[in-house]
Amino acid sequence: MEDDKAPPPPQPQPELAGEKRKREEASPDEVAPSAPAAASGEDAAISGRHPMWKTSLCSFFRRRGAGAEGCSHGESCRYAHTEEELRPRPDGTWDPTSDRAKKLRKVAAEAQEEAEEEVTVDDQSLDKCLVGLPRGWTADRLKAFLQDQGISYATAKKKKGMTVGFVTFENVEQLANAVQVLKENPSGGKEIKIADANRRSHQKVHAEGPASDNGTATENGSSAAAGEASALEVVASTKRSARDAVTPLAHMPYNDQLEHKKHSMAQILKRLTRNARKACPPAIPLPNWILKSKEIGGLPCKLEGILESPIVNGYRNKCEFSVGYSLEGKKTVGFMLGNFREGVTAVEEPVNCPNVSEISCKYAQMFQDFLQSSSLPLWSRVDNCGFWRQFTVREGRCSTEAVLHNTESQISEVMLIVQVCSTDVDETPMKEELDKLSAALIQGATTCSPPMPLTTIVVQDHKGISNAAPADCPLIPLLVPKGDQLEGGAEDKTRIHDHISNLKFSISPTAFFQVNTLAAERLYTLAGDWANLNSDTLLFDICCGTGTIGLTLAHRVGMVVGIEMNESAVADAHRNALINGIKSCRFVCGKAEDVIGSLLTEYLGSPQQHIAASVTNDTNINEETIDGLENDDENMDSSTEKHDNGESEQPGDISVDRPTCASDEEIKGDSVERINKEVDSSPDEHNEAAGEQNLGEASLINDDSTDKAAADSLDHGKTCQDISSIPHNNMLASSACQFKNVVAIVDPPRVGLHPTVIKALRTHPLIRRLVYISCNPDSLVANAIELCTPTSEKQEKNKGNRGWRSMSAAGLARQRTKSMPNSEPFVPKRAMAVDLFPHTSHCEMVMLFER
Repeated sequence: MEDDKAPPPPQPQPELAGEKRKREEASPDEVAPSAPAAASGEDAAISGRHPMWKTSLCSFFRRRGAGAEGCSHGESCRYAHTEEELRPRPDGTWDPTSDRAKKLRKVAAEAQEEAEEEVTVDDQSLDKCLVGLPRGWTADRLKAFLQDQGISYATAKKKKGMTVGFVTFENVEQLANAVQVLKENPSGGKEIKIADANRRSHQKVHAEGPASDNGTATENGSSAAAGEASALEVVASTKRSARDAVTPLAHMPYNDQLEHKKHSMAQILKRLTRNARKACPPAIPLPNWILKSKEIGGLPCKLEGILESPIVNGYRNKCEFSVGYSLEGKKTVGFMLGNFREGVTAVEEPVNCPNVSEISCKYAQMFQDFLQSSSLPLWSRVDNCGFWRQFTVREGRCSTEAVLHNTESQISEVMLIVQVCSTDVDETPMKEELDKLSAALIQGATTCSPPMPLTTIVVQDHKGISNAAPADCPLIPLLVPKGDQLEGGAEDKTRIHDHISNLKFSISPTAFFQVNTLAAERLYTLAGDWANLNSDTLLFDICCGTGTIGLTLAHRVGMVVGIEMNESAVADAHRNALINGIKSCRFVCGKAEDVIGSLLTEYLGSPQQHIAASVTNDTNINEETIDGLENDDENMDSSTEKHDNGESEQPGDISVDRPTCASDEEIKGDSVERINKEVDSSPDEHNEAAGEQNLGEASLINDDSTDKAAADSLDHGKTCQDISSIPHNNMLASSACQFKNVVAIVDPPRVGLHPTVIKALRTHPLIRRLVYISCNPDSLVANAIELCTPTSEKQEKNKGNRGWRSMSAAGLARQRTKSMPNSEPFVPKRAMAVDLFPHTSHCEMVMLFER
């Protein structure tokens, strides 16, 4: 160092000491110049300046950015104050704190990244990822782009919404050409980069050769589009099992599971309170239930605990097994290890899954053994092609008393549903494979020790992408019960039976039925108790399925009106009513949002009519409301006593499919076309069900009278579709004389109730009590916001908020409350969780609303 040779600056000596200390702390390459830079150092020495003069930024400049005037050294400072004053160091580098050095580092990093992404053209890597594609492109758009660019390929795949596509080339020449063309001709001014892609493990094992030029998959359904390989590797590395995927809470004791679910339900109810508070109009005071929520920890009402399941292990009466390849490439029947959206398609056997019964596991193993020798391919979720798709086992148990002793041995009936896709499969080999499958399953059931029950085998031919088949999907029966060789289509006899509350229920292949029978019995009993039912009650069972709720509560009410969109489920509901000798139920087939308005008007009159009547006869209406609709303490006590003793009178003179108190003379005028169309029956069948007496179970199960009576009942229901022409005042008077209490019980699917249904229930003044059974508490929160939020007198119209796609369900509900007609809101009164799904995070929620 030649500090002493430098001319002393005009500043005091302490500043020089600071500069010396700074140089001593500098790196060696900054202090000692390299040999090639000796000349510049000599020039600097001759000029009387330090060799490191202005090759680094001044610390004052870096800290303050004030330039030379911010430095106390002034113009004689040896360090640069701007990028213009900065010179390269003797070794050719720049000060790392300068903008110039930062730009140089960024350029070097980008060059290194491009070098790393360089594609190695070899025979071992013909599967490639195209990175940087537009999100809106589909597979067809990608193929069109490749063809326009003159790029030849074997297969090309892309999912809409992703920026990555997958292309397989037949040889090295095609790959080299694609690399060159994509570098020279970017799409939309953006370069499309190529990266390596790895085949799945089962595709590596089973791929027999490259696919055809038109992009179709090979015989085994394999494809080169292996973008999910990384996700599979993650799953394999973590050793996740089917038990972890299906029953994530199985590692916890059952009491801890109940506490966990109860806490989750409490958090969801708190979210209901918060969103309802936000949805309240600012000009209207908050309702009392929101103000009092602070006293109970933010809950809208008291959470009264959680009902445990009577059976914890093997409780499922319906198991849907996926068909696919395991991580090792073996054909497997079981459960997927993850979500397909995350790229996980591997399937593992249902080993140690506590919610699956032993019988279901054995049938899944039989089907898996059969697939090993099957000549037809498995369904590929990536290529959307193949034959074998899904395997479902439905079980029917004996009566409740027998089940409590030994649940596994009391499975008396079993239905097997095999979902296939017959696209591009000839009828002859398909029939041969199905016959072999039927023989293998029957032989496996009989050779087991002890023999397993097998009632019916059904093939579901579904050609859609998702395994969720529509209700009208074709069904092919392979095995029909010998006791049900009746007239009519064979698909009408592919049913099994189960029991709830000592009632027998017929279940068709696609009908909804609760998967935990004994827990469902507790659930329905709780719903009936909270509904405060009596013989003067008209019960609307919305989304009724096979009629389980309405039929189990029919002996406690005057009449049940069920609504269900699944035709086969409605047919089962009519059959179940006949099997159990219940005549006070009517079931309507149609979407709830399409038929709820006309049904409420048919039985209760229009809401406007009741509002007008309340204005003219305020005193009388108030008395009737207090006596009949509000259910005072005396009625509640008497009804509770009836329920406890189980002696509620069941009316015997109410037709299954006729509205109450409506005479034929009242049905006049032209028939108005109704939206709700019940299940059609043959035109040559006559109405005989109305005059039939209660029939015994045995004669109804195995006799021709069962099918005939069910068909007649449906035909009779069809003749009652044009009753909406009854004058509203006559219908109102006749309904009021018969039913003083109107209750609705809803059990919607996971998406919740349709806004039209909520609006109809909310705006009709005669519906004073609503019991909501939810399998998805998130949708319950959204529906409860619309039911319980006060509305302003001035209704706001929806302005078409474009951000609705990004809104949560609760946020959408808050928006819909602004357009809700002015009506009396419901008030949440009680809530309780019911555990229908032990070992999983799912739970049912029952909530009572009153007004």
